Amino acid sequence: MSFNTFGHLFRVTTFGESHGPAIGCVVDGCPPGIPLTEADIQPWLDKRRPGQSRFTTQRQEPDTVKILSGVFADADTGGQVTTGTPIALLIENVDQRSKDYSAIKDIYRPGHAGYTYDVKYGLQDYRGGGRASARETATRVAAGAIARKIVPGLSVRGALIQMGSRTIDRAAWDWAEVERNPFFCPDAKAAAGFADYLDGVRKKGSSVGAVIEVIADGVPPGLGAPIYSKLDGDLAGAIMGINAVKGVEIGAGFGAASLSGEDNADEMRMGNDAKPRFLSNHAGGILGGISTGQPVVVRFAVKPTSSILTPRKTVDRYGNETEVSTKGRHDPCVGLRAVPIGEAMVACVIADHYLRHRGQVGEPPAWPFKK
Repeated sequence: MSFNTFGHLFRVTTFGESHGPAIGCVVDGCPPGIPLTEADIQPWLDKRRPGQSRFTTQRQEPDTVKILSGVFADADTGGQVTTGTPIALLIENVDQRSKDYSAIKDIYRPGHAGYTYDVKYGLQDYRGGGRASARETATRVAAGAIARKIVPGLSVRGALIQMGSRTIDRAAWDWAEVERNPFFCPDAKAAAGFADYLDGVRKKGSSVGAVIEVIADGVPPGLGAPIYSKLDGDLAGAIMGINAVKGVEIGAGFGAASLSGEDNADEMRMGNDAKPRFLSNHAGGILGGISTGQPVVVRFAVKPTSSILTPRKTVDRYGNETEVSTKGRHDPCVGLRAVPIGEAMVACVIADHYLRHRGQVGEPPAWPFKK
């Protein structure tokens, strides 16, 4: 299986399966001299970790990260810093229950990748989806923790803004609230409703999807490149690489189709800091594939969890029609834990483009230009 690496200068290669002994990643291209310890990475993994509420899978994984390479003691400060060499990260799996899948090892679960893995490779790891499991995304969150430290002043925050057909009130958006509820929801009233709603879904043995919004502040202008290396194109590709994601939009996204040219145009004026000030951000902080300096806004849709108790029609590996009901420990809304994953992928892409921009252009040109 190839294509387990993403990024150009900031490159991340992930490895491992859901029920293997461990998962991990190698981060290549990180500049030297950046302070980095396990303590810098662990809080982000804790944010994604399963089993923290009744609304997620009860698989108990501590997700403790180990840095195996790429760091050394700084001669001046004594603190641990990156060396510029590959950073290897390891997360052990400690709570696998492979027997949960033995009864359906030859049956394709609708909505899962078992069939496509079989027709491509001739085999598939049926234990929790193997490489196709969302378990792999913990390694991306670890890589994202490193990416956040590369771009000065970068802040990447995500929130769940829709669960099933239920949406938040954007006028009630409070970033502090995201840390106070198990849904990463910025609207306290909506979060309370999500709890009752998801309890009902869980008790029925079903699942629902979600929409996540990620906002990156402090993105310097000029990142990205025209045509084939657009910042928004790479962001869309990275987000679509997350398990269960079925749609991505930047800024106004699909909503831009219903706007007039006058409404959609992000008009400009000069700010008091002698820099351009945009009067709106329908572009999501990106024009012509290049960042404007505004917040970069990415929104993505996560499908309902495919592992459900309700019997579904399917076939097995040998061409027999049958039904399947997936037992085990599963998220009734996998979108909840997609919030830190989306944040991590956005951080990795921006860090990659920051390093690419610095390598090609160096110091940005003086602006405004002189006549």
